[in-house]
Amino acid sequence: MAGPDRFEVIPIGTIHSPFKIPEDAPRQGRFSDAESVIEIYEPYVPGLQDVECEKHLVVLYWLDRADRTALAATPPHTGIEHGVFATRSPHRPNPIGLSVADLIRRDNNRLIVRGLDALDGTPVVDIKCYSPGLDCISE
Repeated sequence: MAGPDRFEVIPIGTIHSPFKIPEDAPRQGRFSDAESVIEIYEPYVPGLQDVECEKHLVVLYWLDRADRTALAATPPHTGIEHGVFATRSPHRPNPIGLSVADLIRRDNNRLIVRGLDALDGTPVVDIKCYSPGLDCISE
């Protein structure tokens, strides 16, 4: 039910990936050369107009198999527990995944990409074009 304290997210598609269980997936999609297919549902296909002109896409997806009660996580590269909002753990109250994927090609309602860490069957929340001038921060 939507309201001031709740809202509804509608999936626009599904990710088809070679990762069937969490242990199959890379820690981050950029660590893998595996290809995935983002299948966009028919009502949203007009939103793909000109997407093939992009080299990279920001893909937002719902980590539907995550633990939504987790408020702490221990990243594998540090071994130190942190609050979940200071990590990239998939286990969090609102498990939204984010990856910058390389767009290999578009076949109608299917986007063939590289760089996702999502499990097979993961719902897609949104896709945005990647803009180096906006999305890359150099410090």
